[in-house]
Order: sequence, then structure tokens, then C-alpha cells
Amino acid sequence: MNMANDLPQELRLVVQRLSRRVRFERTDDEITDGQRSVLFHLFGDGAQTLGQLSERDRVSPPSMNRTVNALVALELVTRVASETDGRKVSIDLTPAGRSLVQETRRKRDAWFSARLAKLTPTQRAVLAEAAPILRELADS
Repeated sequence: MNMANDLPQELRLVVQRLSRRVRFERTDDEITDGQRSVLFHLFGDGAQTLGQLSERDRVSPPSMNRTVNALVALELVTRVASETDGRKVSIDLTPAGRSLVQETRRKRDAWFSARLAKLTPTQRAVLAEAAPILRELADS
């Protein structure tokens, strides 16, 4: 493998295939990947403003507003007015939204665990070392 030329392409292809495969491990087909992303952000980071969610997912505020409106209609998130600033509204998970995220995570973790169990200890160690690097790439 020519590291300079082949590694970016190989990583891109592998990450795309793995991402596509993991998306099949979900509990609800009614919501889009963008909506699911918002639910997972709220689950991990707590209530956020529309602007924070837009920035996190790198989408425009109007686009995020449509996503949040759809999630409100599905009763997966709620808008909560700030007690100190009436102009400020946070988006937070409802119990149904939290449950959906937890069940999706459980299914995905089970899928990964089953595949990781088939690897050698050395292969699992390599993945454990690579995980923080991949996270850094994803967060950049």
C-alpha cells in the first residue's frame, strides 16, 4: 500500500462501509440519519440551543429548525424556554427520545461486540489504539 495515496482512499471506503452497516442497527425507521444525529448529540451532551445543534452537525439554522420540528412532532424532543432569558430556547430529549437512543446504542453495541469477539486479541488491541485517532479525525 502506498501510504500517501492509498491510505486516504482505503480509510474513506472502510469508514463509509462501516458507517452504512452500523446504521442498519437501529430501532426506528421513521427518523432520518440527521434526526438521529441530533438525538445522539442531545443524549451525550444534554440540552442545547438550535444554534449549538446547527454548529455541531454543520448545517444551517433553518435546516436544523426543520429537523427539530420533525422530532418535536414525533415527541422525541421538546423545546424548553430558559428560566432566565425568555428569548433563549433549548432543545432536550423526551423520555421517548432517550429510550430510542438507548435502544439504538444497545443494538449497535451488541453488533460491534459480536464482531469484535471474532477478532484476535492482537487485532482488538490495534483497534483500541486506532479508536482515539479515528475520533480525532471525525471531530476535526
